[in-house]
Amino acid sequence: MFKGPFDESILRRAQDNGLVEINIHDLRSWAKDKHKTVDDKPYGGGTGMVMKVDIIDTAVSDLKKKNTKVILLDPTGKKFTQSMARDLSKLKHLILIAGHYEGIDHRVHEHISDEIISIGDYVLTGGEIPTMVLVDAMVRLVPGVLSKEEATKFESFSEKGILEHPQYTRPENYKGWKVPEVLLKGNHKEIEKWRLGKSLARTKKIRPDLLKQ
Repeated sequence: MFKGPFDESILRRAQDNGLVEINIHDLRSWAKDKHKTVDDKPYGGGTGMVMKVDIIDTAVSDLKKKNTKVILLDPTGKKFTQSMARDLSKLKHLILIAGHYEGIDHRVHEHISDEIISIGDYVLTGGEIPTMVLVDAMVRLVPGVLSKEEATKFESFSEKGILEHPQYTRPENYKGWKVPEVLLKGNHKEIEKWRLGKSLARTKKIRPDLLKQ
């Protein structure tokens, strides 16, 4: 699941340029039994399987460095934001634990993880996709990863903390759907004013919670 997204586009370029190093570890590598078991039935009964604390603890202990931060991707965590991505992108070494099946032994939450993060209020099959989301959001903020043309400061949730303004390109008129005239006149001061106004209006309509922050 990880190889496709991590081997393309900006993430691939960041690795090729030596700006980041991304390693994928299979927990079965730390399993001792012949079946390479990493999960078991939950105590107290219930459906599904629970990932084992001893396997995860051994893996994290082997991979951990002096200044490592261990993050568990889990629905019970704090909701991931651009601000969190910016803070995490400044760290030297991260271990991201992607859960699967019914969940992870809660002792991983209590004793192994430094932080627990969720990417939203919905249920996924496992933590692989949330892990990809974190990696993508963080890597693009590492200095040197994006060119000036790909600069992030005007993107949604970035420095201004509001949604991005609408974007347009050629053709100027398509099926009678016209590009706003202010963008065609070259008055950069008026363009910036228009963009800020549109950003605020869009945020107020779609994500008013951002304005409260």
